[in-house]
Amino acid sequence: MSRTLRIAIVGGGIGGLTAACALRERGFEVDVYEKSAELKEVGAGLQLGPNAVKVLNALGFSKPLYDFSYDAKEFFSLNWDDGAIRAKEVLGAEQKFGAKYLMAHRADLYQLMVDRVSNSRVHLGEVCTDTVNTKDGAVARFESGREVEADVVIGADGIRSRVREILFGTDKPRYTGQIGWRGMIPIEEAPEFFGPDKVSPRTQYLGFLGPRGHVIMYPIRAGKVLNFFAGYFVDQWAEESWTVPSSIKEMKETFAGWNEGLLDLMDRFDTVYKWGLYDRDPIPEWTRGRIALLGDAAHPMMPTLAQGAAICIEDAYAFARHLDAGRDDPTAALKAYERERQPRASKVVLQARQQYLNNKMHPSPPPISREWIFVHDATTGKDWSPAAAHA
Repeated sequence: MSRTLRIAIVGGGIGGLTAACALRERGFEVDVYEKSAELKEVGAGLQLGPNAVKVLNALGFSKPLYDFSYDAKEFFSLNWDDGAIRAKEVLGAEQKFGAKYLMAHRADLYQLMVDRVSNSRVHLGEVCTDTVNTKDGAVARFESGREVEADVVIGADGIRSRVREILFGTDKPRYTGQIGWRGMIPIEEAPEFFGPDKVSPRTQYLGFLGPRGHVIMYPIRAGKVLNFFAGYFVDQWAEESWTVPSSIKEMKETFAGWNEGLLDLMDRFDTVYKWGLYDRDPIPEWTRGRIALLGDAAHPMMPTLAQGAAICIEDAYAFARHLDAGRDDPTAALKAYERERQPRASKVVLQARQQYLNNKMHPSPPPISREWIFVHDATTGKDWSPAAAHA
């Protein structure tokens, strides 16, 4: 197929924009259709394991990414009550896995991608209603009346994916049994130290693990901002919305009896929201003809391994790689993408669930190793090794 292939991406989140960047780099004609009226990423901190950073490096984002991120060298797990160190993990990411372990603000990473993808190829306020395979491609239809013909349509439209529903039927996201709070404050407003071992939330990646809950925090924005997440296990989540207003008082009452320094930190936030955490069971297929799923549309997962965005970024690059190699037969290229990515993403989804179950136990067993996740290199589809890197 000698002409330029046209790709329509439904969803302008991190997954959709990563795919757009990777596809445009290979000379594809790419348009992104986003339901929101403006391109912006909400949320707070984002952990980018070495597996994600390898992809971002390959896309040429290294310099700005390193400038606004926090380079995590080690992780401290603290006792929920007295704040003493219960475990320390030396990450050694570059030496062991071939790339840094970075913490960033979602909005900063998102803006990098927005700047790379020409706004003329991003169409806002477009709510997808249907996707259909045709003889030589696929069609995406939108509430606005727009009908887009493309060689390939990608559904990167998140956990509530309309494209997934069209391809594989309706199934409800699964409430995981956990609610979470998140927030950010200027780093200088954070406590200087926690506990008798004097670990510092201002300069270190650390967490508290205790009965029915856990807390994670780390610097972002080149160490200027502290990102905070608190998760707690509850049996039911009654809200229709996944994010609802909360209060510092409610959050502190939930964690009553935990470390005094941690409760003091909670007092320093102005506003917090809580939400119910959801995932879905893995599905065996991600593609039908010239239509494929990517990221949370295919495999939403719990945050216990901090891999949701990373696996999404991997998907995007692998998709572009396979389509580039299979331009003459896009349908076969999509199936090759599915064969590579579905087993890996499904395994991460299930390990994230298992880690959640382990975290519910008190005391919890040691964390399940993530090294097999970190060592992978989605730019090649193989695991990274020091020997290969210097070959």
